[in-house]
Amino acid sequence: MTPRLTGKKIAVLIESDFYEPEIHYYQRRFPEEGAEIHFLTNLWGQPSLTFNGHEFKEPFQANESFIDVDPKDYDAVIVPSGMVSDRLRYTDDFSKLPPATDFMKRAFAEPSVLKGIICHGMWLMAPVPELIKGRRVVVHNNLHGDAINMGATYVDEDVVVDGDLITGRSGGHCHLFARRIIDILAGDET
Repeated sequence: MTPRLTGKKIAVLIESDFYEPEIHYYQRRFPEEGAEIHFLTNLWGQPSLTFNGHEFKEPFQANESFIDVDPKDYDAVIVPSGMVSDRLRYTDDFSKLPPATDFMKRAFAEPSVLKGIICHGMWLMAPVPELIKGRRVVVHNNLHGDAINMGATYVDEDVVVDGDLITGRSGGHCHLFARRIIDILAGDET
């Protein structure tokens, strides 16, 4: 089987309380299709940070920051499930967007960048609901009200594509979510 994503770059945001089965799936599935995968976080001035997963407390070392990264360097940017987005939406200064939300805002400004948000990942977009308003999305059942309050149109499906935004219901649906991302990046789906 010829890899369909050769030359493509995918960024996945990472922090503590990540859902290990989802992250493991991305680590294997996207490179299997030829894509280069980068796990980005806020390093807070450190050369690397080690985060622990939610289910098994498995460690994950991150050494790439999204702070000075241009989202256009990536073909897709993914906000994963679990508590990652809740941790990434921390900010010291309430007059400014959380750095991860600012990164996603910059990604939303680039139609050529596919934005993937799965499960509780939508929490990261709460400070910028205008980017979600009017968009068709699915989120974890617990976030249904959050999506509605952000002005989104909730769709009761496991994966929803709305232009350059793809959303998934839960980390348990990461295989379906990743499949749609692969198909879109490979040009098999618009």
